Amino acid sequence: MTMKIATISLLVADYDDAIRFYCDKLGFALVADIPLGAGKRWVLVAPPGGSGARLLLAQADGEEQRAAVGRQAGGRVMLFLETDDFARDHLRMVEDGVRFIEAPRHEAYGSVAVFEDLYGNKWDLIEPRA
Repeated sequence: MTMKIATISLLVADYDDAIRFYCDKLGFALVADIPLGAGKRWVLVAPPGGSGARLLLAQADGEEQRAAVGRQAGGRVMLFLETDDFARDHLRMVEDGVRFIEAPRHEAYGSVAVFEDLYGNKWDLIEPRA
């Protein structure tokens, strides 16, 4: 049997703002943007290279969901963006206005720095050690 995590739902305040951040600042591809009616859309983005899980950008609906935007992991790093060239991607992301909340560091497991998305969700940009 083969299984994989294919898609992760991420609450966002606005579909179009989220698409701009993930596609323009992180370099993700817009995989799908399908109207579902009543203002809802099926919006999928994926990192360059096409492997790994995609993000379903789910616009918050209702007070409880709106309160969770940017806090789905309780302030911890929630998602890990793996790269094959940390220096290249870190520089590009900084130049594109991505907010890193720490300087790059080199750990036993690889090179890493924490950044925030447009809502404050924490991510690791990481190049694992071979």
